Amino acid sequence: MKKFILAALCAAATTAALAADLQVPYPEGYRDWHHVKSMVIEEGHPLYGSFGGIHHLYANDKAMKGYQKGKFPDGSVIIFDLLEAVHDGNAVTEGDRKVVGVMHKDAKKYAATGGWGFEGFGGGDRTNRVVGENAVSACFACHAPQKDQDYTFSKLRD
Repeated sequence: MKKFILAALCAAATTAALAADLQVPYPEGYRDWHHVKSMVIEEGHPLYGSFGGIHHLYANDKAMKGYQKGKFPDGSVIIFDLLEAVHDGNAVTEGDRKVVGVMHKDAKKYAATGGWGFEGFGGGDRTNRVVGENAVSACFACHAPQKDQDYTFSKLRD
């Protein structure tokens, strides 16, 4: 019985360690990275329910090389900063942050999702992980058709 309990505890610890190892880190200082582009998804768009608002995309230096070459090297990080769109006085301004979405490239670590790790931090709070183990269904399912573009939707603006 002791061996069974010890084996179960070891398996649980190993599973927790593997899950923690797959966690995408919060992107410290991302607003100082290269701004790739911005866009607004408004009511009427098919993705409005999930992604309505103002989107800013940021890329670290490695991701910038990926945008330029069409293939992203390990260590590339792309940020999808989603904020509420506030319509007031014939202007659209940023409201509260809804989520900081992160794509982190590590071909070996995230092989099951095209080499990319995905995470969303609700409200931009580094402790509020809203994707976690649902990366395949919550993120990669939409990105999979973009395989020819290394699973990314965005391109650099001229």
